Amino acid sequence: MPASAATQLIDKLQPATRLLAHYDANARALPWRRPPGSPPPDPYVVWLSEVMLQQTTVATVKPRFRRFIQRWPTIEGLAAAEDEAILSEWAGLGYYARARNLIACAREVVRRGGFPQTESELRSLPGLGEYTAAAIAAIAFGEQATVIDTNVARVIARYHGIDRPLVEARADIRVLAEGMTPPDRAGDYAQAMMDLGATICRPKQPDCPNCPLSSECQAWATGSPERFPAPKVKAARPHRHGLAWWIERDGAVWLVRRPAKGLLGGMAALPGPEWGEESPPQPAAATISHGFTHFTLDLHIVSKAEPLAEGWWQPIDRMNEAGLPTLYAKAVQAMLSRKEALAA
Repeated sequence: MPASAATQLIDKLQPATRLLAHYDANARALPWRRPPGSPPPDPYVVWLSEVMLQQTTVATVKPRFRRFIQRWPTIEGLAAAEDEAILSEWAGLGYYARARNLIACAREVVRRGGFPQTESELRSLPGLGEYTAAAIAAIAFGEQATVIDTNVARVIARYHGIDRPLVEARADIRVLAEGMTPPDRAGDYAQAMMDLGATICRPKQPDCPNCPLSSECQAWATGSPERFPAPKVKAARPHRHGLAWWIERDGAVWLVRRPAKGLLGGMAALPGPEWGEESPPQPAAATISHGFTHFTLDLHIVSKAEPLAEGWWQPIDRMNEAGLPTLYAKAVQAMLSRKEALAA
């Protein structure tokens, strides 16, 4: 069959069929995936990867996922691990409530004797929202679940010409996405949509000529696909100040563990009071700036002589073993850099 005739035939196929054919030929090789058409992967692998991928890039997650699986190859092993070990391994991935939910969910799954196999039952597990439950149901168990992350929502919005911000069009996007979800190959279809949004239907410079859905895409037909969907209006984030004590003795620094609940809950940290809107009066040895989802922070680091609160001495040459979140890792590096500068 001539190439032009073959192209015309493919264009007549349903969007899901064309998308799956594209996925079969172009699926990303990821450590938590099985090749297209293969038996479903272990639900533990799907769950762990999806939790890690929430608001974190694939490039960042890949090496961290491999480390987790190497250390805890089964959900039973993860459920039996100490909280501190898991939180330490999670350090640097951000959004630490995910790590606490990861621990709670692993133990609940083991208590139940395994993962539930439907989207509705999966929603009852700690930390599993609409998207994650649907992804596990589709990819691990083959349920015809509609999986919508930010990438998929953008694909749907462009395909149907929705020019409102995604947050305003969420209900319409779900209805449209459900109408496009095929009854077969649920896991492959979900991952095909994710790949399409991540590699072709990108927020900027979408590769529309190579998109298997472009022939019917309303955004592409306008000649300006980047206009769809409309960008969300960002509100200004409030700014806060924090104080952290630097207590050093005999080549070690005094660390504490933050309260289990709240921001950076259960993570290793430099001691200090809660953050507020006012800058502390003490002169700081160093100040670092850090952005959280809902606010920005200046953390002022002040030297102090005696240990505060319950904690431990962490040798400076083994600081990488403490599992510090990014905020406090930056604070430690700032103080060590200052110390080197003063000694020079």
